[in-house]
Amino acid sequence: MENLGVKDLKHSFHAAYHALENQKELINALNVFPVPDGDTGTNMALTLKSAIKQMDQTEANTVHDVAKAISNGALMGARGNSGVILSQIFRGFAKGLENRAIVDVDALANAFIEASRSAYKAVMRPTEGTILTVIRNMAEFAEKDKNQYTSVSDFAQALLQAGEISLQQTPDLLPTLKEAGVVDAGGKGLLVLLQGALQQEGKLPMDFTSETEKFDANVRTQHNVSGEIAFGYCTEMMVLGNDIAIEPLRKKIEKLGDSLLVVGDEERVKIHIHTNNPGVVLEEAGALGALTDIKIDNMRQQYAAIHKQETPVAEPPKEEKKYGFIAVCSGEGVEEIFSHLGVDEIITGGQTMNPSTEDIFQAITRIHAKTIFILPNNGNIVMASNQAAKLSEKHIVVIPTKTIPEGFAAMMHFDGKKDADENKEMMVEAIAHVKTAELTYAVRDTSINGKKITKGNFIGLEGDDIHSTGKDIQEVTFELLDKTIDDESSLITILYGEDTTEKDAESLTEKIEAKYPDLDVELAYGGQPLYFYIFSIE
Repeated sequence: MENLGVKDLKHSFHAAYHALENQKELINALNVFPVPDGDTGTNMALTLKSAIKQMDQTEANTVHDVAKAISNGALMGARGNSGVILSQIFRGFAKGLENRAIVDVDALANAFIEASRSAYKAVMRPTEGTILTVIRNMAEFAEKDKNQYTSVSDFAQALLQAGEISLQQTPDLLPTLKEAGVVDAGGKGLLVLLQGALQQEGKLPMDFTSETEKFDANVRTQHNVSGEIAFGYCTEMMVLGNDIAIEPLRKKIEKLGDSLLVVGDEERVKIHIHTNNPGVVLEEAGALGALTDIKIDNMRQQYAAIHKQETPVAEPPKEEKKYGFIAVCSGEGVEEIFSHLGVDEIITGGQTMNPSTEDIFQAITRIHAKTIFILPNNGNIVMASNQAAKLSEKHIVVIPTKTIPEGFAAMMHFDGKKDADENKEMMVEAIAHVKTAELTYAVRDTSINGKKITKGNFIGLEGDDIHSTGKDIQEVTFELLDKTIDDESSLITILYGEDTTEKDAESLTEKIEAKYPDLDVELAYGGQPLYFYIFSIE
């Protein structure tokens, strides 16, 4: 292919997303730490999914229009550090296509060069051996060797090969990768994305969003006239597989409802139906491939809500507060504690559940305050929080909390009588004086810092350091605490998670009190997933 036009570029982004979606679990498995944070592939796929949605809803006359829409969608949908970096790669890619109507070799080279620059600018302390290295090496190849190519397709294949070489070298640049025997997950995700874009051929995929909206518009109009809904659940999904027979599938499910749409090809089929038996539809479709993008809406509830007779009473405008707070966390008990500490908006998220930039931005818009503090409470959410802060016209202060105990400490040291800068200084200082120890489990066999980790064993963590591992939860816990508690420690607060019983938590607390008689020990229900215990040590 000599050049890429608007349709070709859209086509490539669609194909890139489906390649990333199909291989996200492989990418997740490359994360070097054996804790449940294997979400690099998921975060990158969700980020690109948001970008594709924006692209499909944007009228594009040039390739720059397409790339700009992708950039905007990725910016709002960015999840986790990998998603934020990917959004910045797309931002640079779009900048490289400014004033370009088509993508030729020179334009593609410029797009990769700008993508690398943008990605590096987004990271305060870039680490080599990551996705940053891969995109930089590809950009360097593009700048040096672009004149050897006339075909965009051949040049893109060469870029992919340069990326593969770079990816294989990441373990030599990052010892943690080498010890674990893996390449960088983010770099792998980037190459999967590009490889998918290069494999796509044929006509542009159907705009499934607009097609299903047309179906729903007609049916909902009928509902408004008749008030009758024969089939109550609007059910949608995507089926990904091989040699999918569309007609037999359509015949199997057409008797289950109305407003039926079954479109696609042998590898990707979109299903939309209004039915009373969504489970049966899922079962029939699931027999043919992997299901993604599942959405089930109760239309009867929606109809009833829209047609309520009561006229809602408009609330008087709220007076603007001086300060507002947003915290990211998960677990019923943890959320309740943050609420008691004065947090206005709680975003459900954390490890493996990174909220998007848009999620954080929307929380900002709901708070009527002059200054809003954001507590990410996870190292993988700090970048998205900073990105959301840049999008807002409000005064936003991101406190770089990386754990739940750090978030608690920051809130407890806030003083409403002081100004924002003084509070930021106090809150940041507070998080430096709290240690966080966590007890979780290994999701795969690996080796970190010379310590052999066995899948399913308990793991004791302090930050990125694995202090203990084994089959006995109490032995692992006390080895963890022995390495975390020091002479300055005076208080241990224990949060027990959703997979820990109150009885077991109380028993462990008594043993901790007996072993460390000079320390105050407090126990509270956190309800957090993934982590049996979170220890705050002050």
